[in-house]
Amino acid sequence: MRIHKEGYGIIRNSFLLVAAIVLCIILLFGWGTGSQIATGIGVIFFLFIVRFFRVPKRVSVMDKDLVMAAADGKIVIVQEVEENEFIKGRCMQVSIFMSVFNVHVNYYPVAGKILYSKHHHGKYLVAFHPKASEKNERTSIAVETEEGKTIFFRQIAGYIARRIVCYAEAGNRAEQCSQVGFIKFGSRVDLFLPLDSEIRVKVGDKVRACETIIAKL
Repeated sequence: MRIHKEGYGIIRNSFLLVAAIVLCIILLFGWGTGSQIATGIGVIFFLFIVRFFRVPKRVSVMDKDLVMAAADGKIVIVQEVEENEFIKGRCMQVSIFMSVFNVHVNYYPVAGKILYSKHHHGKYLVAFHPKASEKNERTSIAVETEEGKTIFFRQIAGYIARRIVCYAEAGNRAEQCSQVGFIKFGSRVDLFLPLDSEIRVKVGDKVRACETIIAKL
């Protein structure tokens, strides 16, 4: 297991904070039961932070006709919607909710040319809120496949998540299952697919980035 580069600073600062708090408690109260409990809590907190920024090994499924999961998590929405930011029409929405226990690296669901990448400032509603896709802090990305299909998706911040990292730049090429970014501490990814896509997941399904097939184009 590797640690994602977006976690280096937070992990370092978390270690320094935990170490400083534990040291102060020990200096004030000595190495008693209270200090031991505080140390245990600090270690657990630090290990949680380290685990959050893990990058697990994956056996990626790569196929030009498939849309792969862009994130780990749970399917919370599968429905036909009107998308007005880029597609400007009807499409199928599939949303993946990531809890704080999921891996938070995001990946390109398909390969192709990046047509659009834009960051939007917004609110911090809970990520599973129906309006989170349009109201929350988010980054929108559109990729055109070699067959001319447009896949539009959003990285969405949640109530706890306050920072979205996105590497996509319009005009560049996206490689299927390569990293597109990272969302810190709980969030959601929305995929907007052509209406004739054959959806392979349903609400409640657990998915793994780059390994779970979301749809066939």
